[in-house]
Amino acid sequence: MLAGDRISNLELAEEELEHTKERIVEFIRKNVADAGSEGVVIGLSGGIDSTLTAYLSVEALGSGGVYGVVMPSKVNREENMIDAIQVAKDLEIEHSIIEIESIVEEVESSIEKSEMGKEMKNIEERVIGNLRGRVRAIILYRISNASNLIVIGTGNRTEALIGYFTKYGDGAVDCNPIGDLYKCQVRQMAEWVRVPSKYITKAPTAGLWEGQTDEKELGMGYDTLDLILYLLIEEGRSEEEIQNLFKIDEKDILEVQRLYEASEHKRDIPPIP
Repeated sequence: MLAGDRISNLELAEEELEHTKERIVEFIRKNVADAGSEGVVIGLSGGIDSTLTAYLSVEALGSGGVYGVVMPSKVNREENMIDAIQVAKDLEIEHSIIEIESIVEEVESSIEKSEMGKEMKNIEERVIGNLRGRVRAIILYRISNASNLIVIGTGNRTEALIGYFTKYGDGAVDCNPIGDLYKCQVRQMAEWVRVPSKYITKAPTAGLWEGQTDEKELGMGYDTLDLILYLLIEEGRSEEEIQNLFKIDEKDILEVQRLYEASEHKRDIPPIP
């Protein structure tokens, strides 16, 4: 059986889509009510995950219960930031635009002046990228605390299983409505709730460093990644079985397995003795 034939196992039927949408909408309402908060604050990136989450949040709470924050930096594509602002306008939610690069530069400047910083030369772009993610989390929680809102996450199941998020950055949230949907299911759900197609078809990017896209960084497309994860995690298939029966490249299977195992610490609470 070819891998492409099995991707349908991940796809949701129409009745499942509607049931899942209602479950997520109720989940958002319950988390807001349980927290005694007045709504949610969400970081808008112009990508499919945050856009879908914003649409579902508005369905759950109305436009007045959702506050959007667009947080551009020098590495974000301008068209993505324009799209993020447009999402807020389309949904008629209040929003702010907060440039984060000056905050990132101030943190770096402070570290470079320290004794430790003097020893830290030529750091990886990933280090600054993760700093950008954590600065965004700080801003969201600042707004959350001051406005009695909860921070709503935009991560999906695919990213969670391979640790493709910044710990205490975009992973720092109060609830994660689409966290049980694989990326291909996120696309399905976005179509179901009538998210404009331009948000669904654009190349996913975390916006952490210049030229970064998810699939380029991961070295494979989301359809392949979703399928391998589904077979490994949901069905408990072995690496050999996946390679032989589903005609998937061994190096892709091994890389997904490595990512899953290496990122376990991101899915668990910090250990205590």
